Amino acid sequence: MPAAFPLLAVDIGNTSTVLGLADDSLNLTHTWRIRTNRDVLPDDLALQLHGLFTLAGAPVPRAAVLSSVAPPVGENYALALKRHFMIDAFSVAAENLPDVRVELDTPGVVGADRLCNLFGAEKYMTHHEYAVVVDFGTSTNFDVIGRGRRFLGGVLATGAQVSADALFSRAAKLPRITLAAPETAIGKNTVHALQSGLVFGYAEMVDGLLRRIQSELPGEAVTIATGGFSRTVQGICQEIDYYDETLTLRGLVELWASR
Repeated sequence: MPAAFPLLAVDIGNTSTVLGLADDSLNLTHTWRIRTNRDVLPDDLALQLHGLFTLAGAPVPRAAVLSSVAPPVGENYALALKRHFMIDAFSVAAENLPDVRVELDTPGVVGADRLCNLFGAEKYMTHHEYAVVVDFGTSTNFDVIGRGRRFLGGVLATGAQVSADALFSRAAKLPRITLAAPETAIGKNTVHALQSGLVFGYAEMVDGLLRRIQSELPGEAVTIATGGFSRTVQGICQEIDYYDETLTLRGLVELWASR
């Protein structure tokens, strides 16, 4: 496809935005993670993009694909790319993907990031009819996927950091802590006790939901974790088969290429 690479993929979440440049082999050559800011205007975003490309010595993109769950940030990125890079970005939505079957009561409400996860999970489904992607973000999403690009549904749970923030805001004497796994489940001080509950307890919630989802599927599912908090629970969750930090971004690239 002429003049299509490098491809800029932008995954806009509620807390952070992940960007990547892909080459004509669909491999990510550069990635960045920045904070999502709903107040930033298109011209500000263009300056930010230019700065990222310049600092990394990366080429200017020739095409772009956007996934956003944080309006109006996606619209502002599209305007920035159009005005300053002469790129008409493709925005992910269920109605733009005719080969994807969204088996929800209201298919149009499925989040763009969850559709990206569907494409990102396909490489793990060689020997499985089903996959479950656990995407650790502001919320933790469990995306249930069937072979043949079927989005079957899922679970939405409060994110680990959101849970921690809610606890700290309602219990003034509790210290704010780093979400990291302690050495033992039984805490000997307040910090370790909080870490046990917030990390080990969260990991048990994830494992429990995965077992429940698996029991409702007619065949075995492969499970993949992605998102920032997945690094914290890696080796703690017993029901997760693979950890893939770039799954959503790579899925965004593969979704674009599938068109």
